[in-house]
Amino acid sequence: MSKIKKVLIANRGEIAVRIMRSCREMSIKTVAVYSEADRTSRHVFYADEAVCIGPPPSKESYLSIDNIIQAAKDFNVDAIHPGYGFLSESAEFVRRCTAEGIIFIGPKPEAMEAMGDKISARQTMIAAGVPVVPGTQDGLNSVEDALRICKEIGFPVILKATAGGGGKGMRLIQNESEVADAFLTAKSEAANSFGNDIVYIEKYIASPHHIEFQILGDQHGNVIHLCERECSIQRRYQKIVEESPSPLMTPELREKMGAAAVAAARAVNYEGAGTIEFLVDDDHNYYFLEMNTRLQVEHPITEEVIGVDLVKEQLKVAMGLPLHLKQSDIVQRGHAIECRINAEDTDNGFVPAPGVISHITDPLGIGTRVDSYVYPGYEVPMYYDPMISKLIVWAVTREYAIERMRRTLFEYKMTGIKTNISYLRKIMDMKDFNDGKYDTHFIEKNKELLEQKKFERHQSTVENIAIIAAYIDYVFNLEENSVKSQDNRPISRWKEFGKRSSLNRW
Repeated sequence: MSKIKKVLIANRGEIAVRIMRSCREMSIKTVAVYSEADRTSRHVFYADEAVCIGPPPSKESYLSIDNIIQAAKDFNVDAIHPGYGFLSESAEFVRRCTAEGIIFIGPKPEAMEAMGDKISARQTMIAAGVPVVPGTQDGLNSVEDALRICKEIGFPVILKATAGGGGKGMRLIQNESEVADAFLTAKSEAANSFGNDIVYIEKYIASPHHIEFQILGDQHGNVIHLCERECSIQRRYQKIVEESPSPLMTPELREKMGAAAVAAARAVNYEGAGTIEFLVDDDHNYYFLEMNTRLQVEHPITEEVIGVDLVKEQLKVAMGLPLHLKQSDIVQRGHAIECRINAEDTDNGFVPAPGVISHITDPLGIGTRVDSYVYPGYEVPMYYDPMISKLIVWAVTREYAIERMRRTLFEYKMTGIKTNISYLRKIMDMKDFNDGKYDTHFIEKNKELLEQKKFERHQSTVENIAIIAAYIDYVFNLEENSVKSQDNRPISRWKEFGKRSSLNRW
């Protein structure tokens, strides 16, 4: 067993802080890396040590293997945790860590390569007996090749980049006239985003549910699943709201899909935390979509309903310890929902909205968790993903969890920048969401209601008035408390005014 005493977190923002918290509980020292744009980020202050690894662009800092390895050597760390994104699924990075005698907290590079390439992953899953969406087993060579396959499978189909993710290199094709443009555009986008322009075709599953299973594997051949997460509320293939358990799930379907997820992980001798993603139709037919060989953004909702710290489990597996959990130990308790808080302008095409945060009021109370890295006075940089925090709630039932999320979204105040908080509030009020009757087309189906501004503007105006009034009252209190009054003035002029006006009816 290799004891880990110091970990470098090769990431930024909220996930870096979240990893550091688990390390601190395990008495493991942490080293933060940061770009010049992140010098004042909370993860830099939270760590035991910190080092700048380059300019703001990711390719010169968080994606620079050389810079990160050098930092790890300079600070004499035992291990590197990659978080998610950036180098978290880079087999080359894993091999460099191993060559330098540094433990990589994650799977072996062979597992990453087998599951990171979507065509390879499909082939592996077919061999393991895991259902996959009908489609090609190899990359497409030309527009003519793509057109022929589309006709064989039948429209609609979806074109995907084999190295893709986050919707990049992905195109829905409804008919023959769209094939050529979709093929050329997807290849170009894939090449620019991933340095790999290979694309393939799958049959498009109408109105699917996006359900993923959390898995854990150790170095001794043990693999378990920690049940499912419902991730169907997506905008442009980006998840916005996740929940666990899934409202679609039945005990029988959970058992079948869980067994398929474990089989998928065993097929590549997986070690550590990973996620098997499935598409599920209304008839409960399920198909393997992809595997994420890392921690997921939405992992906190699994932690809440299962009662397991996934980062601690990753660290223990990396040290060579066997899983202390058996499949029979895994029981879902209550219900959890996560909302991703983004710095973006929802009224103007959801464009990123970097800037200086003036004020934050974090939601509090039972069953509430905020994973964040920002604070009042912090300037959100323009160079990275706009997600600035994650709001997670837990309650004994789904109904109570939705009520709690409504309350916490109302309490969550952030000024100085634009966020999607009001947009998320609307989702919590949608009938389809409350009924648990939604799929990956939820945003599209409710687009008109979600983009209505009249009510939100009225609500925001009322809240702003309340905030201004409270601040003025605070200022007057300071004035009256610091100056001895000679005329018996009230402690707040607002109180005196309220006695003589209709405002006291509020």
